[in-house]
Amino acid sequence: MPELPEVEVTRRSIAARLRGARVLAVRCGKPLRWPLGRAPEALVGARLGDTLRRGKYLWLPLEPSPGTPGPAGGGLLLHLGMSGSLALHDHAPPAGPHAHFDLVTSHGTLRLTDPRRFGAVLWSPGLDQPPASTLLARLGAEPFDARLDARTLHAALRRRRVAIKSLLLGGQVVVGAGNIYACEALFRAGIDPRTRSDRISLPRCERLLAALRETLSRALELGGSTLRDFSDAHGMAGAFQSQAQVYGREGLPCPRCGATLRRIVQAQRSTYFCPACQRR
Repeated sequence: MPELPEVEVTRRSIAARLRGARVLAVRCGKPLRWPLGRAPEALVGARLGDTLRRGKYLWLPLEPSPGTPGPAGGGLLLHLGMSGSLALHDHAPPAGPHAHFDLVTSHGTLRLTDPRRFGAVLWSPGLDQPPASTLLARLGAEPFDARLDARTLHAALRRRRVAIKSLLLGGQVVVGAGNIYACEALFRAGIDPRTRSDRISLPRCERLLAALRETLSRALELGGSTLRDFSDAHGMAGAFQSQAQVYGREGLPCPRCGATLRRIVQAQRSTYFCPACQRR
């Protein structure tokens, strides 16, 4: 599943190119998770503003083109789901069976391909209005937000009584810690993934927040992770998975202490950790 680093890498690969582009046509294929919510032809003529990201969502603002009748503005909220990816084509090839949405613009065609169809493209009158505001209201803090500090994180963890790995995956406290990144951040912080969230001390919260930021920063530098078929909008794969210290390394020695790395299942997801370095 594309996580925050992959979505941010995607945003960076399309933002400059699409800024100021005029929508020429919209093609919708098989239904995705939610309907578009607006007639495709109503989007034609709008100009795209700066592409933004919130959690794993992308926001493409639509600005009315001067002197052109048509859309009242708003924007498109995109989610890549479990298997989605965006590609930006100068000349788009014919749409295949998994190409479910094309935004044809004066600067190229943005195509959403999603084999499992859990992704979404929906129109909203604004980020602060439904349906966008309803979906985004469930999200926790951005990991690089300066307002998120160890004390804020500690207070949020004390209000819950679940395993820290599961809490990170949920995204209600802080977004961005997908499975591979949660495993790696907890290893960096020396915290057992089974540790109950309300039992993590303030000093350990400081280490966890720093570890999460370091892990996500490194993932962004390396273009995210490509475990199956992720690539950015220009077809470049990520490389973070090749530097993972615990993820996918069950049975191998811990790079820190040499103990045998373990794999358990939490919330139906594989968790990799060192039983010696990571303590409850």
